[in-house]
Amino acid sequence: MDYIKNFTVTKGTGSEVTITGEIPFEEVEKHRSAALKKLGANVKLDGFREGHVPEDVLVRTVGDGALMAEMAERALARAYPAVVKEHTLDVVGHPQIQITKLAPDNPLGFTATVAVLPEITLPDVKQVAKETNLGKAATEVTDEEVETQVKDILRQKLAYERLQKKAAAKKNDDGTVDLPTPETHTHADGTVHEGPAHDDPAEEVKAVTDDELPELTDEYVKELGQPGQFETVADFKSKLKEHLQIEKEREVKAAHRALITDKIIEESAFEVPKVMIDAELNQMFAQMNEDLTRANLKIDDYLTHIKKTKEDLENEWRPAAEKRARLQLILNEIAKKEDIKPDQAAVEQEVENLLEQYKDADETRVRTYVASVLQNEAVMQMLESQ
Repeated sequence: MDYIKNFTVTKGTGSEVTITGEIPFEEVEKHRSAALKKLGANVKLDGFREGHVPEDVLVRTVGDGALMAEMAERALARAYPAVVKEHTLDVVGHPQIQITKLAPDNPLGFTATVAVLPEITLPDVKQVAKETNLGKAATEVTDEEVETQVKDILRQKLAYERLQKKAAAKKNDDGTVDLPTPETHTHADGTVHEGPAHDDPAEEVKAVTDDELPELTDEYVKELGQPGQFETVADFKSKLKEHLQIEKEREVKAAHRALITDKIIEESAFEVPKVMIDAELNQMFAQMNEDLTRANLKIDDYLTHIKKTKEDLENEWRPAAEKRARLQLILNEIAKKEDIKPDQAAVEQEVENLLEQYKDADETRVRTYVASVLQNEAVMQMLESQ
């Protein structure tokens, strides 16, 4: 395929390139038999057995134009990967192909516009991480934080009991209670959560003040949590502190990682391919759909409720989608420069777990996803260790 070397690649905007060239007609003609076989697979003509229609009759039936188009499609499918490889292009997504010349006994001319991975200029990521790590917040849970959480738990319990009493007073004749439907709210990352409606009876319940809180005794803590979960005040506070410790470590870790990556993003320079931003937006909408489904809501009804269109949400979420795509490109580049790869045994184990849970999932996609997640984690651990 020497003709591949004659193709030209021109840089465009938005991290895109345009491939231009011609495929010799003899290369196109090699696909004639396969093209006829496909086009004639379901052709039924009187006097001929299915699949045994003579070539000249078949060509007249399907038409020269359809035959040339099918031959061209097959020739392009073979030539395009070879062009990408020859010009060492890191393409992203599918190309937009436009045929510029298609005629018998003539070369097939076409252009293909496709996004490519941008050239990424990174700062000294290890130095950025090292400087950021110096200011990492403490993760130790203090006694004061435990006492604050205790008060919050007692306050919530007392407020809930008051709400129950108020609701009981509003029972219908059949014993049911009419409560308003919770409102749903969408975050910038596409996740949806439910919150109280504005006319929730809880808002009418008198606020609980500190001096109204009950005394925390061994007997009282037995009423908290699951039966037998807490035996004494000391036991309750100890387990509460363990829980707070896990939550605080998770929150500090997430916040600190965000500080590191935000700083690296700020000091990096490159253009994110639009196709990657669109892919992130699609993922955010998929997450929203999943959340709405769990809440027994339909997306059209939800959009009507919040008085927005899908285009409105796309515009609102686009900056977040671009940031997510930019971060993924940065993590990939760091992994490449530092030769960081996911642990293969961990990949195999997680793939096995996910395929067991989602039996209809495509194994190749699952493997790609798992490898990416574990590679990202390995990169972040490297940065945190500086």
